[in-house]
Amino acid sequence: MDNYKFCPQCGGRLEERLLKPGEPPRLVCTVCGFVFYIDPKLAVIALVPMANGLVLTRRAIEPGYGLWVVPGGFVDVGERLEEAVVRETREETLLQVKVTRLFNIYSYKHTRTVVAAYLTAYVGGELSAGDETLEARVFAPAEIPWDEIAFSSTRDALREYMAILQADGRL
Repeated sequence: MDNYKFCPQCGGRLEERLLKPGEPPRLVCTVCGFVFYIDPKLAVIALVPMANGLVLTRRAIEPGYGLWVVPGGFVDVGERLEEAVVRETREETLLQVKVTRLFNIYSYKHTRTVVAAYLTAYVGGELSAGDETLEARVFAPAEIPWDEIAFSSTRDALREYMAILQADGRL
């Protein structure tokens, strides 16, 4: 369970216990009884349509070094989701975007990250790699490197977006 061993309140040893039937085991301090809930981490991704394609970035950091993703990242405490989408897109692509709508939310059993995907509109800036990005470019729908996509949320968002384009006759 994320390899936590000690209580953040008293430093006592944590152990897994079943507190309620039907719920997963929880980490509980053997000294003070503190229940250490492993909560989800919130991330955002941006679908950025541009020049008859979508913006993707090639990661310069782990996990997924060298693989492609849509711009995105973790939401900071106190940050609105829409602000995080704009910030992460700017940091990774040097583009200014505005959020047009929530596209979908993705969660998976294999990770504790919950990903909110947003559809955005290009506002300004010149597409270029940011400090966590090896490369940033626009991929036409037929050029998307499906075998080199880093995360399930990117793959799922791209597939859903392409299905919408196809249903609308834009593919």
